[in-house]
Amino acid sequence: MKQYRTGARRLAAALLAGASVFVLAPTAGAAGATGAAGFAGPSWPGAKVRPERLQQGLDALTGEGGASAAAGELRQDGRVVWRGTSGVGDLATGEPAPVDGAFRAGSITKTFLATVVLQLVGEGRVGLDEPIERYLPGVVPNGSAITVRQVMNHTAGLYDYTQDPRFAYDTEADQRRLLDQDRWRTWSASELIAIGLSHPPYFPPGQGWQYSNTDYLLIGELVDEVTGHDWRSEVRRRVIRPLGLHRTSLPGTATGIPGPHSHGYLQLSDGPADVTEFNTSVAGASGELISSNDDLARFDAALLGGRLLAPAQLAQMTTTVPADVQPPTDYGLGLMELKLSCGNVWGHPGGIYGYTTYLFGDRAGRRQVSVSANPYDQAKGAALTPAAVALVDLAFCGPARS
Repeated sequence: MKQYRTGARRLAAALLAGASVFVLAPTAGAAGATGAAGFAGPSWPGAKVRPERLQQGLDALTGEGGASAAAGELRQDGRVVWRGTSGVGDLATGEPAPVDGAFRAGSITKTFLATVVLQLVGEGRVGLDEPIERYLPGVVPNGSAITVRQVMNHTAGLYDYTQDPRFAYDTEADQRRLLDQDRWRTWSASELIAIGLSHPPYFPPGQGWQYSNTDYLLIGELVDEVTGHDWRSEVRRRVIRPLGLHRTSLPGTATGIPGPHSHGYLQLSDGPADVTEFNTSVAGASGELISSNDDLARFDAALLGGRLLAPAQLAQMTTTVPADVQPPTDYGLGLMELKLSCGNVWGHPGGIYGYTTYLFGDRAGRRQVSVSANPYDQAKGAALTPAAVALVDLAFCGPARS
């Protein structure tokens, strides 16, 4: 089983979920659908959890989890019931983490993009079980044997471009190269896709599961081809603007984060190195989103509450395959089903250099929690995701009973 590591050691780690993220490995026979019902709305055991207990859970991210800053928000039936911050948002000035600051949301981009694709499915413009070759002719080797659904749920077997050695930053010299040079480079989707497709596939289509950022670069290209518009403009038009997500953006080659935000850092031998600004074209459709906890929680509520997709398309999105992930998780179409101690919730983790995020909500669209953090201390990094998942579990299930 492969552990995705903390910080910016490898782009794959960042684009999956940031720091010490979910542990992924190929798994055989991932064709069947799974699912389990959770609680709805106030019936979640965590509905009565006290705000100070949630704050303690958040403080664990900056304590034993080693993050420089963290923030969280819990919503119930459209109302914020808890919002907290922890740690230092700017290590240079000592400013605290801002309340509902913006951050890089990484792979949660995939959920926004998958929502657009499923809207196109509802419009009869995309078929989930059509070959990717139909929409991107000549782009994917063996594309006539790979369906759109398989690309979206990571059962296509396509190599993850972020695993290519050119995106490994395993030494401090490599990380300084990232800071001084690589983070300013502009990449095209076609360049990144070509890197991924230059490697052999992990397995034949439909014969396993492996998270691959190459998959969602291809989905971005599919949206471009089907609509005649850039995928970013379609996400803005169909999702961001209708929901009034004013802190959410798709920056492309722009390097900054608009508005108040915590800074992201790498831990080097001579101290913290600020990596807040960089060119997110290296992530593109697989992970360039900027958002806030409030925007993400409202998006999750709208998606699972049926405001963005018709029931048939939402059912397709929440049809999962086994993902062989710890903590226990199954994968739908740009959406994960996370198994908590008292039921299952839906959302996605996300992250990129200096940032990691966890967004999950109940299937009814009534209760959501979004948690963002800035991974920093490498020695504590392995504890960050368990602390974040424990906070998600606390928000839905309440304190563990002894």
